[in-house]
Amino acid sequence: MEFWELRQTRDLPLEMKIVKSKARIREWHDHWRGQIYVSFSGGVDSSALLHLARSIYPDVPAVFADTGLEYPEIRGFVRQHENVEVVRPETSFREVIERHGYPVVSKEQAKFIEEVRNTSSERLRDIRLNGALMPDGSRSRFGRLSAKWKYLLEAPFKISAKCCGIIKKKPFIKYERRAGRAVMTGESASDSLRRRTMYLKYGCNGFEMKRPKSTPLGFWRKNDTLRYLRDFGVPYCGVYGEIVEEDGKLHTTLERATGCLFCMFGVHRDGADNRFTRMKKSHPELWKYCVYSLGLKDVLEYIGVPYGGESDETEAR
Repeated sequence: MEFWELRQTRDLPLEMKIVKSKARIREWHDHWRGQIYVSFSGGVDSSALLHLARSIYPDVPAVFADTGLEYPEIRGFVRQHENVEVVRPETSFREVIERHGYPVVSKEQAKFIEEVRNTSSERLRDIRLNGALMPDGSRSRFGRLSAKWKYLLEAPFKISAKCCGIIKKKPFIKYERRAGRAVMTGESASDSLRRRTMYLKYGCNGFEMKRPKSTPLGFWRKNDTLRYLRDFGVPYCGVYGEIVEEDGKLHTTLERATGCLFCMFGVHRDGADNRFTRMKKSHPELWKYCVYSLGLKDVLEYIGVPYGGESDETEAR
């Protein structure tokens, strides 16, 4: 798929997007002879997908990965749904960060930092630091560590992108092998450059992926998801607050995204009103645990992200 095609489908009215997404769900269902499931995180995107999938196939199962890193409200919301299997990781977040490192900046950049620090391959180190050498002698800007984050190579703590794969992806893969089912997720090409790249390569239904995966909402915008929830009266977790409209755009009044509570991917883009400063107000005990017991305080201070601690207050004065 070309980017212009994705852009065109993104601009379709929601009613047409629903029709196209239902077609992709049916295609996925038929290909796997009904042996499919919804990866249900309890977030707004997977809530929309689960409702849409069950409007066609009421008995399609959902699977929730209880990593121990979710908001308590998310766990409670998931328990309100029928036919949801809960899977759990074998490794805790504490074990992951102690063994591999903290998830910071982004999955891609954390992976590059970890590789530069640990690889024995000078070629890989050169690619990650300078970019792959092109036929014309130039260096590719893809696949290399951003200059902005090179200072993290000297950080006094480990950095890694392995957390999501160990804590979330691995339990789902074990379920798929045991149950013989293929996954559908609420991911969108708008979520990140990596997801957009994968969507352009495989489309909604990645039959040819190493781990086959369907993303029926891949061409939806966040506004579409929120409108779907609002217009069809689909229940969603209270941690998001209300769905309100301003200047023609929908947004939630509390959390905009949930995911793992302690994950630091993308937090540098949120400024003073980020998941950690909000967590201090809404879930103070969880905030204390992740900031002090898990050591996120030192990491957040190193990358210059406010988290509601004493250093933030001193700086504000």
